[in-house]
Order: sequence, then C-alpha cells, then structure tokens
Amino acid sequence: MAASPALKRGIRFRDLALFYVVVALNVRWTSTAAAAGPSILVIWLAALFCFFIPLSASVMELSSRHPDEGGIYVWTRCAFGDFTAFIAAWMYWMSNLPFFASVLYFGAASVLIPFGSRADRLGSSPLYFMAFAAFWLTVTVVLNVRGVDSGKWLNNICSIGSLVPLTLLIMMAVVSWYKFGSATPITAASLTPHLSIDNAVFWSGVFFAFGGVEAASAMGDEIQNPRKTIPWAILVGGIVVTAGYVGGTAALLVALPSGAVSGLQGFVNGLHTLSERLGLGWVLIPTALLVGLNAVGSTAANLSSTSRLPFVAGIDHYLPPVFGSIHPRYRTPWVAIAVYGAASILVAILGQAGTTVRGAYDVLVSMAVVCYFIPYLLLFASMIKLQNEPAGSNIRRVPGKKPVAITLACIGFIATSATIALSLFPGADQPNKALAVFKVVGATLVQLGLGIAIFTAERRRSRKAIVAA
Repeated sequence: MAASPALKRGIRFRDLALFYVVVALNVRWTSTAAAAGPSILVIWLAALFCFFIPLSASVMELSSRHPDEGGIYVWTRCAFGDFTAFIAAWMYWMSNLPFFASVLYFGAASVLIPFGSRADRLGSSPLYFMAFAAFWLTVTVVLNVRGVDSGKWLNNICSIGSLVPLTLLIMMAVVSWYKFGSATPITAASLTPHLSIDNAVFWSGVFFAFGGVEAASAMGDEIQNPRKTIPWAILVGGIVVTAGYVGGTAALLVALPSGAVSGLQGFVNGLHTLSERLGLGWVLIPTALLVGLNAVGSTAANLSSTSRLPFVAGIDHYLPPVFGSIHPRYRTPWVAIAVYGAASILVAILGQAGTTVRGAYDVLVSMAVVCYFIPYLLLFASMIKLQNEPAGSNIRRVPGKKPVAITLACIGFIATSATIALSLFPGADQPNKALAVFKVVGATLVQLGLGIAIFTAERRRSRKAIVAA
C-alpha cells in the first residue's frame, strides 16, 4: 500500500509455516471434538473438504492477487468497497477478543491438571482464570510491540506446545490401542453423525478450529516474497494441522470414553490416562505445561496478525489516524496492538459475568465463532467477485482457474453459513441456555452496530476536514 509507512519484512518461510501451525492447531479443539464421540471424525473430514480446503485455496489466490498489508481488509475493499472492507476487518478484529479469553482459559485449566486435588480450588476460581488471561495477554502485547522478530520467535517457540503434546498423545494411543483396545467403541454406527442440540456446539467448534489460514496475510508487507511464501507455507502447515486434529481426536477417543472428555481439561485428562496406563506418568507435568504454552502461542499469533487490520484502517482514516502509527524504533503498529490487548483483557474479565468458568468458556467460544465467521462470508464472496478481475502471469491461481475457484468459494460460503447457525446452540452443560444465546446474539449485534457507527463517524469527520480544507 503506497500510503503505508515502511514495515520490516522479517517473516520467512519457516516462520510462516510455524505461524500457521500455532494459529490453527490448538489442542483444545481435539478435546472439544472428542466429547461428541467417534462421529466427530467424519465431521473433521467434512470440515476439511467443505471449509479448510476452500479457505486455503481462496487465501492463496487472494493473497497472490493482493499481497498488501491488511489481508481480508484489502480483498473485500477491492471486491465490494470501503464499507464492506471496514465491517469485515472490524468483525474479524472483534471476534478475536473473546477467542483470546477462551483459549487462555483452556491453557489455565490444563496447567492445573498435574497438581491434582491441590489445584481444585483454583480450577473453579474465576479470579484465577481472569488473572492467567490478563497476564499472558500483557506479555504478548509487550513482545509484539517490540517488533516482528520478537513476535515471530514467540510464535515459533510456542508451536512446540501443540506439536509435542499431540505427537506424544497419538504415539501413546497407538500403543494403548494395541495392548488394551479402545476406551470408546468405534463402529460404523458410532461413526455416523447425528445432528442434535448437544452436538451443534461441537460441530461448529470443528469448523472454527480450521480457521486462521487467512491471518498471516494481514501482515503481507512484513512477509518476504508473500506471493511465493504464503502458498507453500499453507500447504505445509495445513498437512500438520489436519494430521494433528484428526489424529489427536482419535487418540483421545482411544484413551477415554467420549462422555469423560471435557472442553477445558479433556486433552490433559486423556494424556494423563494414557501415561498412567503405560507407566509413563512422568510425561504429564511437562506436557501439561506445553499445552499451556500452546494456548499462549495461539493467542500471540492471532493478536500479532489481527492487530494489523485496525492499523490499516487507521491509515485509511476509517479509524482514528493514531491507529496507523508506527513505533519509531521497533517499526510495529504499536498503538493498534496496545489498544487491542487492552480490549482483550477487558473481555476476558467481563466474560465471567453471571456464569461459571465452564459456562464462560462455552459462551466465549460461541461469541468468537459467530463474529469470526461473518468475515469469512465476505472473504468467499470476494473470491467469487474478484474472478472478474484480470490476473497477470505473476498471479498464482487456483488449479482450474475461474470455474473451480467459484465452486470452492460457494462451498466455503455455504459451510460458513451453516457453522454460524450451529454456533448459536448453547452447550449441553450451560446452566442458563437462554442467557447464553442472548449473550452471543446481543454481543454480535453490539459489535456490528459499533463498527457501523465508527465507520460512519470517521467518514463524516473526513468529509468535514476535506470541506474545511
């Protein structure tokens, strides 16, 4: 973008591939999925073909057509104009606020498992979960403000928080299945999906888990040779993510009956069961800590990428111009990152209002899914619209070009719409289902209305400034 201040291109292929792993492969989704039983393995495959592959193909082509800083903001602006671009960026930005809290709640619960009954009091304490989330959000903001190098190494290190625990879980599950069989019967009947209110939250979570491929493109001006680097990094990261999710969910089903898997502690409980069964109890403590590291890394990666959206909107004067500020020493959009971090801490605290720790976790997940998938609708629509735009020889197209691109985008659009509908169903153990739905719908409408109001106010202010000039 010609108007954008200079940013440092410090993200290489290795950094980007690990970024996709840490941003998309979150071990909490394996436990959330496994709680639905063996049929969720089929849903993983459905999410792969109906959402992840269309999303990856769209991101690869759109980031090649428009590799600028801002990603989804730039793509929707080119397709539908400034208002749609701002709403897409705003909802994407806002969706991560409850996401950060939910993933850090999972990390907070996971690190308590090795301490057994001694940690029961903390495990039911909202104050502990709020403090854990606030502390790590603060650390993440400070490191990302210091520069892209600090941020990317935090992401790279935290990627072992998903790779190592999932690898151990899968290896122990294979040995346990060979010696003792599976704790969850896996038959043709159990593999058949059955839609119900209880399963809806699990299904929407599976599709949500495959999101994040588009995140790195928001840092297009900070990636070395983005047209070449992004597609290969998506391919490598996508293979790892898919294997991790499907393999990890199957491993948990081998370790525990599906009814014994919980959203907050299910992964570490499964690891605990397998390690005790195989006489490897010593692996529990370091692995549980790595799971907590995975939560921190997922938060850091998402924060570093999505903070670029308000930064670009500030440059375009659809947010206060201060959001477009670059730190003179670290060359980062420090105002956008700092404001984003402060808002995330506030949501982590407010998410506990009037509910239990587990209830807050489920509500935060549902809030994140609804807000997060609205921009995906616009992304897939942009993919369809921009097929009418000429593409030069340097543009990496989807194999099959326009017909295949439109087909994949339509599949992704339909899958996204279904996921939004499924995410509105409250969890089975949510004590106040009406309140949960009200929170999700109300929070979504408030965020959408706030975005429209800010866009309108900033556009009016800009017009007045032009008239005055």
